[in-house]
Amino acid sequence: MTTQTIEKSKPNVGFFRGLLIRRSTSLIIAILLAIAFTCIVLEMMNADPVQVFKTMWQGAFGSWDAFTQVLQAWVPLILATMGLMFTFTAGLWNIGMEGQIEMGAIFSYAVIRHFTGTATPGGLVIVLAFLSGILGGMIWALLVGLLKNYGNVNEIFGGLGFNFIADAILLFLVYGPWKPPGVAQGSTKMLDAIYWLPQLKSSYLSLWALAVAIIGVIVVTILLKGTYFGLKLKAVGKNPKSSFMLGIPTSRYMLLAFALCGVFAGLVGALQVTGFQHVLRNSISGGYGYMGLMVGMLSNLQPLLAVPIAFIFIAISKGAAGLAIDMQLDTNLAGVIQGTLVLCVMIMNGVRTLLIKKSRGS
Repeated sequence: MTTQTIEKSKPNVGFFRGLLIRRSTSLIIAILLAIAFTCIVLEMMNADPVQVFKTMWQGAFGSWDAFTQVLQAWVPLILATMGLMFTFTAGLWNIGMEGQIEMGAIFSYAVIRHFTGTATPGGLVIVLAFLSGILGGMIWALLVGLLKNYGNVNEIFGGLGFNFIADAILLFLVYGPWKPPGVAQGSTKMLDAIYWLPQLKSSYLSLWALAVAIIGVIVVTILLKGTYFGLKLKAVGKNPKSSFMLGIPTSRYMLLAFALCGVFAGLVGALQVTGFQHVLRNSISGGYGYMGLMVGMLSNLQPLLAVPIAFIFIAISKGAAGLAIDMQLDTNLAGVIQGTLVLCVMIMNGVRTLLIKKSRGS
């Protein structure tokens, strides 16, 4: 075959189609579309987009205190996202992450409550609280997996159901047996300071919690990208029937994916109790489970890529907190921006996939 024949056989995708096909430029276009849509919404609200983004930037990075709050909130989000990487890779939608975080917090607080007032060292109690939180999150996740494998219950419905049950248990405890005397609010007693993770002076950030998050990212990256376990889990997610025919125990790997996801959910719950909230209260999960789903989708199952995406999501949430005070805008604008970003990225991914198929067909 001559060189001219080879050149003629190559599909001519064109400049603009080439931009849409490339992953990097497709992502940039999606971000620009999200910003443009947000600006249109702000104009409809008679708000200056430039001033809004400036206020959000100041709210997230305008001071050391604001920056440490962003880092502090990034920790549970990235851990939740890392846990969801396992179920995403296995082709599973673990919508029950919120309930698993809550059960991790309940188990963690129960241990600390049991040892409060005893001679047991605070450091040992914290370690036991983390182990207990991991156990709680893992059990709650495995229940969803067992229903999926042996009860033929879709993990989305099973996860939502267990979220409601976890919410009910949490409300029963904070308004019932664990309610402090004479207190009407939905919160337990503040933990003694010896059961708190050490924090940086004059900040909300715990370097121990930050270290747990960084280690979690490294572990997940190695497991999913550098081991046979990750390769087999990916195969199960791509085609469970073919994987089973090739000798991979698909049911076992699905359960293992749920269990590992529950481990990270339990870690988030334990961190909420020992590192950030220091109480057990309603909605202690903080929405990190649902937000982790969005971060996981945007990162395309790439653990390292999820790190900056999670940071951006948290910066948007924290930065929007000042909109109500400075510009009389609802802080839910952060959710609009995040949701628009996810939607635009998914649309561009769909367009990119379609163009690639057409290019290959030509």
